[in-house]
Amino acid sequence: MKLAENKATLSFSQGGAPIELPIYKGSIGPDVIDIRKLYAQTGMFTYDPGFLSTAATQSAITYIDGDKGELLYRGYPIEQLATNCDFLETCHLLLYGELPNAAQKAEFTSRVTNHTMVNEQMQFFLRGFRRDAHPMAVLTGLVGGLSAFYHDSTDINNPKHREIAAIRLIAKMPTLVAMAYKYSVGQPFVYPKNHLSYAGNFLHMMFATPCEEYKVSPVLERAMDRIFTLHADHEQNASTSTVRLCGSSGTNPFAAIAAGVACLWGPAHGGANEACLNMLEEIQAMGGISKVGEFMEKVKDKNSGVKLMGFGHRVYKNYDPRAKLMQETCNEVLTELGLENDPLFKLAKALEKIALEDEYFVSRKLYPNVDFYSGIVQRAIGIPVPLFTAIFALARTVGWIAQLNEMISDPEYKIGRPRQLFSGAVKRDVQPIGTR
Repeated sequence: MKLAENKATLSFSQGGAPIELPIYKGSIGPDVIDIRKLYAQTGMFTYDPGFLSTAATQSAITYIDGDKGELLYRGYPIEQLATNCDFLETCHLLLYGELPNAAQKAEFTSRVTNHTMVNEQMQFFLRGFRRDAHPMAVLTGLVGGLSAFYHDSTDINNPKHREIAAIRLIAKMPTLVAMAYKYSVGQPFVYPKNHLSYAGNFLHMMFATPCEEYKVSPVLERAMDRIFTLHADHEQNASTSTVRLCGSSGTNPFAAIAAGVACLWGPAHGGANEACLNMLEEIQAMGGISKVGEFMEKVKDKNSGVKLMGFGHRVYKNYDPRAKLMQETCNEVLTELGLENDPLFKLAKALEKIALEDEYFVSRKLYPNVDFYSGIVQRAIGIPVPLFTAIFALARTVGWIAQLNEMISDPEYKIGRPRQLFSGAVKRDVQPIGTR
């Protein structure tokens, strides 16, 4: 971040001297006006619900250009990373700033692999939940519970503690998600196998049983790895901001990540792919493909209350670059599993076709987003819909940790403390109860 040559001048219509505010330039993206001294100079705050025009931090991790449909991790386009690198290489990039060479990749992979098991007592913690509990409710508890088992990595201000906590979280999240699934269906937990890849190990823990051998399909393994890579980070979104805000108090890394999991659960954020599949199943129950046109007309009617899930994005005003990659993977997986003619997937294709051709959706740039395709892929693999958001959390964990570490290392970092525009009652006196 460097100071721009020009400054912003703020003047007031009711009089008073104008003030000058510094302008800073990033390496790419919009410039920012520094308002840190605004309150001290004017006695006023800025008002920005949802932080739509506020940069709360400076970051060197992820950059999004929504108009161009561009997503960069540490400067690398997501298309190149998803095509040429695996998830653990992407993790190394996000955590340390550079892609690993062969020796660094082997060392990092080994470190992660050696931490995939969880303490056996986590099973007893898990058994305190109802079997029909939502996986995100379970995962929030399990991730927060890790801090009770790993006291040697709970000091967020200690770089070594943060690093081992990062490795542990990346390694153990697939194990925890798979345990939550196995518990929900009444099957025995499956331990990690260290000779498998990160994605392959997750699929094995999900679908293997003691009764028979489970052979990981290379196509499904690649698909899972791509899902992880595409969801690894996404700039200052709601859950990342939650992790940063939570971590700014000095709480331990496990608690900060648990806060991110809780935020991600919301249907407007990580729950979007779950909501998308639920929408498809509702259309299928209405009559399937024959009802797609009718459904889309309801979507166009603002008074109908019907929403099109899995299309459009808060940030991207162009095609979500992750969606194109996920679309390729979706077609590969459906072909591999012979599901091209599955009614729900044919319905999804019909919905996609209308959204890409109908002027109403095209003009509003309501393109299919990554949630639309990733939900279809996960359902095809056999992952139950309620588990989708937990897998999103698994993938996003590395991004949360990278953002948390960056914040803690920033010399300008302070505990988060948003301000408000108060609109409640002015000062008044308490009356005796008999006269109220």
